[in-house]
Amino acid sequence: MCAVVLALSGPGQTAGISILIDHFIADLDISRSAVSTAYLVGTLSGALALPWLGRAVDRFGVRPVLALVAVAFGAFLTLLATAQELVGLTAAFVGVRAMGQGGMTLVSTTAVAVAVTRGRGTALGVTTAVGTAGISLVPLLGERAVAEFGWRWTVLGEAALIWAVVLPIAAWGLRGVRHGAREQQETADSSPDGTGAAGTTWPLRAVVRTSMFWVVTSAVACSGLVSTAVYFHQIALLGERGLSTAQAAANFLPQTVAGLAASFLFSAAADRFSPKLLIFCSMALQAGALAMLPLVSPGVTAVLYGVSLGAAASGARSVEAVAFPHYYGTGVIGSLRGLTQSVAVASTAVAPLLLSFGRDLADSYLPAVLALAVLPALVALATPFARSPVPRGE
Repeated sequence: MCAVVLALSGPGQTAGISILIDHFIADLDISRSAVSTAYLVGTLSGALALPWLGRAVDRFGVRPVLALVAVAFGAFLTLLATAQELVGLTAAFVGVRAMGQGGMTLVSTTAVAVAVTRGRGTALGVTTAVGTAGISLVPLLGERAVAEFGWRWTVLGEAALIWAVVLPIAAWGLRGVRHGAREQQETADSSPDGTGAAGTTWPLRAVVRTSMFWVVTSAVACSGLVSTAVYFHQIALLGERGLSTAQAAANFLPQTVAGLAASFLFSAAADRFSPKLLIFCSMALQAGALAMLPLVSPGVTAVLYGVSLGAAASGARSVEAVAFPHYYGTGVIGSLRGLTQSVAVASTAVAPLLLSFGRDLADSYLPAVLALAVLPALVALATPFARSPVPRGE
């Protein structure tokens, strides 16, 4: 059920919206830069809502918040389908990004973290892998629907699909998911390094004072920023390395396949190994992927680059979903993930501009990408020094 919810976040993800950009430009008679600016404003504004959604999950539980998110997501998709000018488009972007990329993702993965106490990593891995696979189908199916029915009717159809599928899941499909605020911490018994917070409710203020919280948050933010930056400019970036447009576009395939595999493998590994170790591995892999860009050329090296990049990005996100319940339990899991997701969404909004600015300064993408590689390298180096959190009184 949660994998279905995650997959249906697709219309609010960058991949789902990207197929509509040219139609916005043509139908609304606005420039590409205006659409990009509206998307940036919408994404950053939408990120501000995620900490509040996370707190709502802790207070009211997964089911009512999922129902609210589904209703709002469908409503904002309807607003997007009826937009006639830039202001309406920007307002629609705010809601679609907040409820789609943010809210649907947040609630679906948090529901798994709350409901599953043993084999949580594996369960999250399956949910993430299946959900991501579903998201990857949205552009393909959406493009065909747009060609057949037009973009406005396609977006209205997406809104109807959200209401028809997600609302019943919220009402009946997640009945076994207990109330977030009533959860007692149950992670210590299955923690591979013996840490955890079993029977202890971590106050949010205490959590944000721990170094592990900031390591996990930094890893998610870094992964989102770096991967979005290079994905957004991938055609031009790999073009500098000698790949044709078709070859650069085809590199998304190994990235996607590796990402799906890494989502499951990293999450399942969290049932056996400390999340700290897995965070280090994902950040080191991402830094290595970016650092190998000077060696990339058409053929095997380009495929290795794509595999490393896709695996690192998905690995970091997967470990984040497991790390918080592992270290802090589920009492404030919604608030924690809401805060982290808001940082992640905000980082994806500014990422393309940063790499574009770096390219303009150096007249090449290579120096800017190598500079970005420093970020995951720093997080990887800091991770071993982060202390595993221990509740007060222990």
